[in-house]
Amino acid sequence: MSCARVRSITVLASLGIVLGATPDSFAQSADATPATPPSTPALTSKQAQKAQRKAERKAARAKNSAELGQLEKNGYNPAADRNDYPDNLRKAEDKANGQ
Repeated sequence: MSCARVRSITVLASLGIVLGATPDSFAQSADATPATPPSTPALTSKQAQKAQRKAERKAARAKNSAELGQLEKNGYNPAADRNDYPDNLRKAEDKANGQ
């Protein structure tokens, strides 16, 4: 027999075994219970973690905005000329800190 013919017979035999066993493996009894959906506490926990991360990002953004607003009130202008950038920022920080 040729190698191709042996392979095709092997594949067909394997397929027959798999398909022949399928009805038994998928059979259900009369008292079978329906599958339950995934538990909701896991979803709630995931949603709670997402909400916590969102709140932390929002708080950090508010803190940074407040800090930038304070520096701008004390003379720092982020859109100004970059030649005096570090000195301009330091002066505004010192002024904001009351030094």
